[in-house]
Amino acid sequence: MARRTARAQTFTEVIDEVFRVNGGLLAAGDALTAPVGLTAAQWQVLGFLEHGPSTAAELARRRGLRRQSVQETVNRLLRNGMLERVENPGDARAPLLRLTDRARAALRRLGEAQSAWSDGVAAQLPNADLETTLRTLRRLREIVRDQ
Repeated sequence: MARRTARAQTFTEVIDEVFRVNGGLLAAGDALTAPVGLTAAQWQVLGFLEHGPSTAAELARRRGLRRQSVQETVNRLLRNGMLERVENPGDARAPLLRLTDRARAALRRLGEAQSAWSDGVAAQLPNADLETTLRTLRRLREIVRDQ
């Protein structure tokens, strides 16, 4: 087994912890979305489209996800009436995805639930720690992207 520096070991532990936190956040997201018949993954897609129509490929790129997994989520959202396809003037082969009124109503309900949940979790951490974590994660994302 390769020897790591202490710094590399700490970074590896950070990675492991981020994966664990991500799992917990997805589970919490699934619990928050269940009352409106969605999953955390579907909520992520709908939340992105709240800012306007987009293609599935653009969703995947902007979220840093695989296009195939995003497309599967999009297909489920289309089937359950949360999304609709509209013509894309920039590329006829890649339709734009747009929220339906049903999706907007679900997002309103989720926004209220998520706000209350976030307030409860954030109240357990010092604000300075949250700000440092946010800065660190943003910087880490930039470094990893550029590797």
